[in-house]
Formats: sequence, C-alpha cells, structure tokens
Amino acid sequence: MTRRIAMWSGPRNLSTAMMRSFSARADTVVSDEPFYGAYLRHTGDDQPMKDAVMASMDCDWHAVTAAVCGAADRPIWYQKHMAHHMEGPIGIADLPGHTHAFLIRDPARVVASYAAKRIAVRPDHLGVARQRAYFDSEADRLGKAPPVIDSADILADPAVMLAALCAALGIAWDPAMLHWAPGRRATDGVWAAHWYGAVEASTGFGKPENSAAQLDPAARAVADACQADYAYLATHRLQPPETRG
Repeated sequence: MTRRIAMWSGPRNLSTAMMRSFSARADTVVSDEPFYGAYLRHTGDDQPMKDAVMASMDCDWHAVTAAVCGAADRPIWYQKHMAHHMEGPIGIADLPGHTHAFLIRDPARVVASYAAKRIAVRPDHLGVARQRAYFDSEADRLGKAPPVIDSADILADPAVMLAALCAALGIAWDPAMLHWAPGRRATDGVWAAHWYGAVEASTGFGKPENSAAQLDPAARAVADACQADYAYLATHRLQPPETRG
C-alpha cells in the first residue's frame, strides 16, 4: 500500500528543498505541484512561464485528483502541493487517503523572496489563509492537529526537525534526507527553469536566516495581511523533542 503524504505549502517556503529531502529517500517518490496547471487554466493568473506550465501538465482538476489518489511504485509518495493553487472544485476533502501536513514560513520572508525575483505578489498568493482552513478541516476530521512544520525550525536544526516530522507522519526517519545531489530532477516541474536555481545548486539545507526581512510599505502590507493566519498555524508547529512541555 502506498502512503501518500500531501505537504501543503505556500510558495518560497523551502518547499522545493523539502521535496529534494524526501526524494533522497530510497523508499519515496515525489510529485511537484500537480495542480499548478489546473490553477493557471482556472484563474488565468499571470505567472512566469504560464503557457509552458499548462502545456506540460494535465490541467483537469478531476483527472489530477484521480492521479494523485492512485498508487506509486514506492512505499511513500511525497506530494508537494501549493495551498493557493486550490481555487477550483477540488479541496483537501477530496484527498481522504492522504496524510496531510503543513509547511509554513514567516510571511515577511516569503514576500521578501518574491521581491528578490522582482515579482509582485498578493496575500492570496501566499496561501496562508487556505493552509489555515485546511488545517482546521483536517484537525476536525482527525480529532487532533495534523503536523505543522516551520521552515525556520528546519533550517535551525534539519536532523532534529525532520526526525520529528517523520515521527508525526508515521514513517521512519532516514538520515539520507539531509543531503542530495545537485542539479535538476525529472520530477521537477517545467517552471524549475525560472524558480529552482538555488535548489539546483544545493546539496542540503541552507543556513538559518538571522537577519530581518526588509520590505517596502506595499510588501509589508501583503505580509501583514497574512500574519494572523501564520501565527495561528505556528502555535501548532512541531517542536524539537527536548523543548516539549
């Protein structure tokens, strides 16, 4: 039986490095934002490489859902999902056979990362409000909080935090998750050419981000609009075992 892990993230959230980390496991296959094409066709959002992305993917919501609910050729199937992509008829309730988890990041750092690419962003592009809604829905279904992990905590101590995440997901910790070969992967979306330069050069997780994000007033307004939802999710984030009360 395939264990499907749906990791609900926002953009610029360490999500591709996390996909690299899981793909370093011998028992895991990964998928990169399978609903991206459907989102672009549904919304017309003017994203980089929009036409190339749609041409490269199945853009039918229901067909993609059927595919991600199928079986994989390895015991674990890690699916990198962007919460803000879910603008169509499909939502978390349509993936009942998945183990759902949530990858979060301080909105100020997300917006700063977009600004570095000279790309304008709206609060809905961060997907934090939908992450919160999906978290609450899954918590109600399970009767307990699903796993939440903060990218800052991963960067501060990758081994400890990834081990905690694996335990919360019900899978064995594998130290192979700490390192990977550089370069592009066949499993990367076509958009890797625009977005994945830093990850393609990496062989593991980077250093913690210590300096505060510098934002102009417009960017700060976007981050502030997402802060309450991020703070709510952060209260449920996984903690290193030695800090648990």
